[in-house]
Amino acid sequence: MHLEVLVEDHSTEEALKNLIPRILGEQISFKIHVFNGKRNLLKKLPDRLGGFAGWLPADSRIVVLVDQDQEDCKKLKERLEEAAIRAHLGTRTHPRKNRVQVLNRIAVEELEAWFFGDIEAVAQAYPGVSNKLQQRARYRDPDAVKGGTWESLEKILQSAGHHKGGLQKIKAARDISIHMIPSRNRSGSFQVSAQGCWQLLTADADSKRKTWHRSCYLSVLNQSEGRLSV
Repeated sequence: MHLEVLVEDHSTEEALKNLIPRILGEQISFKIHVFNGKRNLLKKLPDRLGGFAGWLPADSRIVVLVDQDQEDCKKLKERLEEAAIRAHLGTRTHPRKNRVQVLNRIAVEELEAWFFGDIEAVAQAYPGVSNKLQQRARYRDPDAVKGGTWESLEKILQSAGHHKGGLQKIKAARDISIHMIPSRNRSGSFQVSAQGCWQLLTADADSKRKTWHRSCYLSVLNQSEGRLSV
């Protein structure tokens, strides 16, 4: 099985290079296509999906991942779904001939929320950061960190003596993601995205991985029901 992954920036690319094999297994091949920001991705998405539709092999799938930022999740998801529909590609909510070829996912509110979901990985990557940070009320919900997730991550890392000149997002994504363990991530949007990727490959997933993903996914949904339907 092969994945074509569309992302808005290089920091997301760096994170997914480490995360995709840990979520889906080393046997999955993938290629990441990086756009020049979210606006550029959304603008070019219809044409890019149309191009994929003309040659996409039966054993390949497409994953589109964007940050929520301050946008309405529902409207953003509808825009992504519409691009796939116009390209005559099936999605989870709009299958085509009973096939799902495109997975649209949104990082709530930004990719950095996924890092807050695994504080242990942040602490491993950057000595001096407390691995008990998630016990503080402000960071208890990784997808709702007040003041912006990347800004908060920058402050935490700088207070521990890192990224003094400002957060280097690509470096941070690479440094943190290499230590991340998907099953312990507390970010609901991370688990929903991981579960969606797994569902694309259900037919090829072994029973052990299938059980692991389902238990993680249901646990997160029970804690955050309704807000994570994107």
